[in-house]
Amino acid sequence: MRRRIQFLWLFFNNGYWAFLGKEKIYTGPLKAFCAPGLNCYSCPAATLSCPIGAIQHFLSELRFNWHNSIYVFGIYVLGTMIIIGAFVGRMACGWACPFGLLQEIIFKLPTRKFPLPKYFSLFKYAILLFFVFLLPILIIDKMGYGEVWFCRYLCPVGTLEAGLPLLILIPSLKQQITWVFYHKLIILSIFLIMTIFFKRPFCHILCPLGAFYGLFNHFSLFQMHVDKTKCKKCDICYKYCPMGIKIYENPNQLDCLRCLTCYNVCPEKAISLTFGTHHTMLLKDKHHI
Repeated sequence: MRRRIQFLWLFFNNGYWAFLGKEKIYTGPLKAFCAPGLNCYSCPAATLSCPIGAIQHFLSELRFNWHNSIYVFGIYVLGTMIIIGAFVGRMACGWACPFGLLQEIIFKLPTRKFPLPKYFSLFKYAILLFFVFLLPILIIDKMGYGEVWFCRYLCPVGTLEAGLPLLILIPSLKQQITWVFYHKLIILSIFLIMTIFFKRPFCHILCPLGAFYGLFNHFSLFQMHVDKTKCKKCDICYKYCPMGIKIYENPNQLDCLRCLTCYNVCPEKAISLTFGTHHTMLLKDKHHI
């Protein structure tokens, strides 16, 4: 079931196929709304905006927006992210992120697999703080405008979904390529190669949206619970978890995607779900993960 929903979100987020034969991206009314997952605004097929890109654009123009009392856009974007986090925590990463889906598919290649060191997860919080929130405000040009630092210098999703496709659609753009494109192409290549051997490395190490949503995992309305009297610590949950998490150590830890894989595969039925004060029962069938 989750895989089907991931593909549905992939096609919903990127449903503008009229770009074929055109030399422009979609800029229609749907772009006023943000996707729940990381999906580049400049992808030729994208129908929704990227929340991380949108908040950076707002902050990079904060002085202009503040001077002209333009707050609605920033409040809307940040408010949308907070609402999603407050309701379901990081669940959007597990169910509605196209790049997360790609990583899970690549990881299925038959090679030896390795765990990522836990401290790698701390890096994405520094990315969120500095590249998304602080640098766009603090480093400005003579006109008082900042830069979308994460999108411009780090994001491999933008390179895959926008940079490369636009070069194919509009060959004349090759004349405008700078070192930044090759720098980001290297970052994309590194993470795609890592994905063969490690579970969702971009989500672990670099994704600022996942870092933001993860901050809500401990107190979102949606919560996961482990009955320690039933749990045998057999590590089947750890084996199938796309983030390599042992849920019995902390059912609502920051890196949990709420993908519910552990809920479906637990042989002891030790995992339960609540939304607010209500217990939630979902289909337990590993064939529908």
